Amino acid sequence: MDEISRDTQIVTDQMDPARASALLVALGATDLVKSGDPLPPFFHQLYFWDVQPPTALGRDGHPNVGGLIPDMGLPRRMWAGGRLTFNSPLHAGVPAEKRSCVEATQHKVGRTGPLGFVTLRHEIWQGGHCAVTEHQDLVYREDPDSNAPQSRTRLAPSGEESAEVWEFNSTLLFRYSALTFNGHRIHYDLDYCRDVEGYDGLVVHGPLLAQLLMLKAARELGPLSEFTFRAVSPVLHVETATLCRKGEALWVRGQDQRLCMEATARLAEG
Repeated sequence: MDEISRDTQIVTDQMDPARASALLVALGATDLVKSGDPLPPFFHQLYFWDVQPPTALGRDGHPNVGGLIPDMGLPRRMWAGGRLTFNSPLHAGVPAEKRSCVEATQHKVGRTGPLGFVTLRHEIWQGGHCAVTEHQDLVYREDPDSNAPQSRTRLAPSGEESAEVWEFNSTLLFRYSALTFNGHRIHYDLDYCRDVEGYDGLVVHGPLLAQLLMLKAARELGPLSEFTFRAVSPVLHVETATLCRKGEALWVRGQDQRLCMEATARLAEG
């Protein structure tokens, strides 16, 4: 980490091509990325690690709040969604800079209790211009309460033009956590998931689901200019999930037909 304050965080990275190759292989591809190659959309998640010593981590494995991210007074963190603008491709092996700031915070009360929302704005600069702008939405919640109302589930849409079924396992979750340097214990510590956060299995990373949807959109539609996604219901590592697309709308359907993530792609002009 090069610079951090309460308001701004700036981190540089050499954008090692091997890291991008490792994710492609982990996802079942055979492509290898060379220095100078354009990176797939959202692959900047593999870079700009926030490396903190063990004493600076919270109980969930994330860096303690109170630095860039304010303390919302709630212990459980989830990546609720995001909005991305792709101005130009990032390139492997070319130094880049990530500039982050807090754009908004808000407290609300939902059906299951108090909620804290934080929106981060990230700009990824490379070659003297901003290649990617990302708004990252985080939500903080209380620990689970057996007496609280159950969250409502929504049925996923049908009528997709294309679909692909994905199986998730602890190995894939571990590899994605390692490549993104994500220490959140809900992705690899089953006892913590069950006993502290109340999940029945390891939680598939929200950004991993979003990554798969972005790769699907780019593969089937072409280069992306914008992508928006929102997490609706968690996917567990013991489940299969179906990635669906109809036009520029994409979604993840759980094996019980529930909606897990919804997204919208916008294509680059020309």
